[in-house]
Amino acid sequence: MRRFSIFAATAMLAVLAATACSDSGTEPATGGAQTPADSSSETAGAATTTSGKTGSPTATPGTTAGPADHDDPADYTWDESTVAAITLNGNSASSASAAVKANGSAVTITAAGTYRISGKLSDGQVVIDTDDDEVVRLILSGADITNADGAAIAVLDAKRVMVVLAEKTENRLSDGKDYVFPSADTEEPNAALFSTADLTLTGTGSLTVSGKYNDCIASKDGLVISGGTITVDAADDGVRGKDYVVLKSGSLTIKAAGDGVKADHEEDATLGYVTVTGGTLKITSGRDGIDAATAATVTGGDLNIASGGSAAATLAADASAKGIKGTASVAISGGTFEINSADDAIHSNANVTIDGGTFTIATGDDGVHADTTLVVNGGKVTITRSYEGLESAAITINGGEISLVSSDDGINAAGGRDASGVQAPGRPAAPDAFGGAAGAYSTTINGGTILVSANGDGLDINGTLAMSGGLLVVQGPTASNNGALDFDGGFALTGGTLIAAGSAGMAQAPGTGSTQASVHVRFGTAQAAGTVVSIVDADGKAIATFKAAKAIQSLVVSSPSLKEGTTYDVKVGGNVSGESLNGYYEGGTSSGGSTSGTVTAQLVWQSMGGFGGR
Repeated sequence: MRRFSIFAATAMLAVLAATACSDSGTEPATGGAQTPADSSSETAGAATTTSGKTGSPTATPGTTAGPADHDDPADYTWDESTVAAITLNGNSASSASAAVKANGSAVTITAAGTYRISGKLSDGQVVIDTDDDEVVRLILSGADITNADGAAIAVLDAKRVMVVLAEKTENRLSDGKDYVFPSADTEEPNAALFSTADLTLTGTGSLTVSGKYNDCIASKDGLVISGGTITVDAADDGVRGKDYVVLKSGSLTIKAAGDGVKADHEEDATLGYVTVTGGTLKITSGRDGIDAATAATVTGGDLNIASGGSAAATLAADASAKGIKGTASVAISGGTFEINSADDAIHSNANVTIDGGTFTIATGDDGVHADTTLVVNGGKVTITRSYEGLESAAITINGGEISLVSSDDGINAAGGRDASGVQAPGRPAAPDAFGGAAGAYSTTINGGTILVSANGDGLDINGTLAMSGGLLVVQGPTASNNGALDFDGGFALTGGTLIAAGSAGMAQAPGTGSTQASVHVRFGTAQAAGTVVSIVDADGKAIATFKAAKAIQSLVVSSPSLKEGTTYDVKVGGNVSGESLNGYYEGGTSSGGSTSGTVTAQLVWQSMGGFGGR
């Protein structure tokens, strides 16, 4: 006999790929008989068409570590000779299987097994209702199911269900705007594809789902997507799994008036999570793009999220339109992200950790926000628009590349929407729930490259600031009620390179606890945007060269090359060439300009007033 296998990819940035695998020892799936296949055996690695029957999709089994889900490699293998055919024909359906009950346009599957569904059902429903412990596998092979007053496919009872999108087939599911429920005391099924059991979607074909009433795809248990090209358009949430949603591979495009992807189990801390390990995810949502009641985790994949109408949209005071939200945590170690959100792009009520990934973010609120801790260990984060770039009670940056633009504070440890800032566009004037006066808040920079362009404070730390490594370049504010550096509990600098430019009214520089020297230059008048400033040693070597993007009156520089007690020339004007990192030219070549004064490097900064400049 012929056996078929299909496996779900979960490798980082996985794509659907043919992978050979043995079918030895696999138990045949149960179900109604179809025309017997030949007696030869082959693996899933080659998805071919044999005797007029389409072979199964191909991929590789999931191995990425993470929370346990229901995905079972054994479910991806079945015996073709046991597949039961269900043919849809307008307002009726037919099948030779005793496990399939067809009553007009209502089709009920009553046993575990494998069923191939093809044809069109104009106004009807496919129901799965079985207490069998084995998987129910639906192979959609050119199926088009519409139900005007309920779910197109409804799993009322089953152990677990797999929907396979057959190779080179297009499939459609659609419901109506108004549902008729079995009784007055129930509001389910409530999605075009609805399941009370663990649900897996896989394959290499396509599926288009229109959810006019509520959600498009919903499981009251777990939901795994491991293949296929899936497009959904939902009146509320696009894809929802109460216990979890896991995207392992395939392509998922979501348009949703509510949340894009949602897991809403709040009672169990081990459930309610969303995990993306590969595939392509494109979300356009009225509310949150990804909303996890507990943890949102991404280890790979290509994510494009537009939530709440974009960064320029106006939101109601109680609206949530975040890009990625994990109430308990957000952990990202890989993937590519393009997020355009009216609310925070990445948000947690507790902790956010970024170990890797490439991000392009535009947001009407914070780029990355965590109520408790925000840790960046790696990755490349580019925030082109934000109210505040990074925000948390405790921020630690150990590595990675961060470039951000903010209308208020670039990096904010507490403070929220404080009185010195500006109101976030599209947000009400009421105080931010996240904030507070000086306290046990902190920002620690141990490494990485951090480039900040802020209209408010470059760094606003309602506590302590510490830097031991990395590169921090701040193009700070022009208004005197903000500063490039603003901290309440002191700034201990022990390593790294610091360039912080901005207005002089609230300018601060490293102080007590510092073991690496710095200089602080205050100009008598503001220097125009485009002005080049160099700190030059006695041999004429530039220790640091900086080109202001905005008018500046204060410049703080620290480098391992600066020596405590040594006096340096401050050269203003001229030109500079080379690679710029937010205006800092490491190893750049400058010419022209004139010496405006001198400054002495200190561990505890000193202000040099009266520099005329140009």
